[in-house]
Amino acid sequence: MVNQEGGVQAIYQAALDQGRFEIQRCNDCGDAIFFPRELCPGCGSGDLSWFSPSGKGTVYAVTTVRRKPEAGGDYNVSLIDLEENVRLMSRIENAAPEEVKIGMAVKARVTVNEGHGLLVFHAMEGAAQ
Repeated sequence: MVNQEGGVQAIYQAALDQGRFEIQRCNDCGDAIFFPRELCPGCGSGDLSWFSPSGKGTVYAVTTVRRKPEAGGDYNVSLIDLEENVRLMSRIENAAPEEVKIGMAVKARVTVNEGHGLLVFHAMEGAAQ
């Protein structure tokens, strides 16, 4: 893929800003890749392409960030394993921090606020453990 100004992180963020969640795949070894990179960490190839993953995943780990109510209140920070075999950090938006559990099924969503996209997850129906 021809690199755009700002590198692969800028390409990833531009997709989010347009409401799309995309990750990379190595065209040589087939591995899915996240965090965006210039080279495949598995085989070293520079032949990478972007694709839209299923967005389905599982909570691998979770912690709660404690804040005063006037500062927005508590929120969770979660590590999510996607079906495509990549792990990323985000948060589960439709569940209270104490409701987010390891093993919970989640689905990716992109929220766009004032032109800036952010990847978040929602617990899938019936996902409470």
